[in-house]
Amino acid sequence: FDTVGRRIMISGTYVLSGALLFGTAWLFDRGALTAATMTACWCVVLFFASAGASSAYLTVSEIFPMETRAMSIAFFYALGTAAGGISGPLLFAELTNTGKVGDTVLAFQIGAGLMVAAGIVAAVLAVNAERRSLEDIATPLSAAEPQQAVVRP
Repeated sequence: FDTVGRRIMISGTYVLSGALLFGTAWLFDRGALTAATMTACWCVVLFFASAGASSAYLTVSEIFPMETRAMSIAFFYALGTAAGGISGPLLFAELTNTGKVGDTVLAFQIGAGLMVAAGIVAAVLAVNAERRSLEDIATPLSAAEPQQAVVRP
């Protein structure tokens, strides 16, 4: 993430995990997955999705001054957890409980679409922070401009 760049890595991991989940949905719809192969597909998807998600929370904080970074991580984590934790079970429980393969495939496709959309947002809005110090990205609030000496006659 520090070598290649967070923008590329976060957007890449989200788009890749979305594409892999679209592929999983397609295989599931065709009946080509067993319980073991479905679990393997989810493991691969979650490997990339979790890398993107965990780094995204930390990266968001980099655009804030040092003194507010911990609060910004907590705020964005809480916001994301609330949005997904409330809407996810309401929507996906209904889709997956119908017993219809098509509804479960739709649930996978919605999740995959959200991951791809997150990757696009990261590609457009993420800050290039690779190989830069955090103080270069956002000046700390405690940093003061050097005082000019007052010369009196």
